[in-house]
Amino acid sequence: MDNVGIIGMGVMGSTVAQKLIENRKLIIAFDTYEPSIARAEELGASIASSIADVVERVDVVLMFLPGPVEVTQCVTGKNGLLSSASGALVIIDFSTVDPQTSNSMAEISRSRGVGYLDSPVLGRPATIGKWALPVGGEKAVLDTCMDLLQLLAAHVIHVGSSGSGNKVKLLNQMMFGAINAMTAEMMAVSSEVGIAPKVLYETIMASQAATVSNLFKELGARIAAENYEDPTFTVDLLVKDVRLGIAMAKEYRTPPILGRSVELINEISQSQGLGDKDTSIMWKAYNSIWKGG
Repeated sequence: MDNVGIIGMGVMGSTVAQKLIENRKLIIAFDTYEPSIARAEELGASIASSIADVVERVDVVLMFLPGPVEVTQCVTGKNGLLSSASGALVIIDFSTVDPQTSNSMAEISRSRGVGYLDSPVLGRPATIGKWALPVGGEKAVLDTCMDLLQLLAAHVIHVGSSGSGNKVKLLNQMMFGAINAMTAEMMAVSSEVGIAPKVLYETIMASQAATVSNLFKELGARIAAENYEDPTFTVDLLVKDVRLGIAMAKEYRTPPILGRSVELINEISQSQGLGDKDTSIMWKAYNSIWKGG
């Protein structure tokens, strides 16, 4: 698999493209957003004129898309992947979507003789190569792609049938949301009781306390530096992921308790115009709640 198609050249897509180019893969990239196209060209990718153009030039396509609607359109839409795909094609979806979407896309793809895997990323862009990839789909299809995926992740784990990869990802995102919300809340309380968030962060970081998680290190550093631009992960995306996770839990009659509180503060942050900022900015939403505006 030396020719690799990538659809969606945002943060994750471009990170993967760069890694694969470094490993001498030819990247055929497609995106509808001009800055993303420019980024792909800077990395050395070949730019496809359409999704069909991608399919004609590769035997594996990686998707990095915002959500279920975009994934469905990309795979089954009028000019989507399956409109011109042959049995030689494998589609690997790295997007975070609901398990039903993954399962549906896999079933339709299989009916066309096309392989399909859901393989959302567990890891931050900067840690590519050390990621874990929970993969849902047929083991035989995964085996054909294993060498490629191992360029991106330290652990490629077959977790079950189609949709299982995204089940694992949504559970992970629920935990991410909880840690993010608690970090934001404690930083906000800290500022109200007279301890600057930067002081709280640096003091906890200097300790051997069990509260020093990798996510706290990253979020706390951003809050201390007031650095919310150039987001690693946006509030909008967290809102989407937690909402999908809660919907999945409800489907199995296990409605989350903490998850609902996380969803609330996420949505309040989004309503305050913080959606395109890094999730670390959410500590500011608490001050608005407490002060009524």
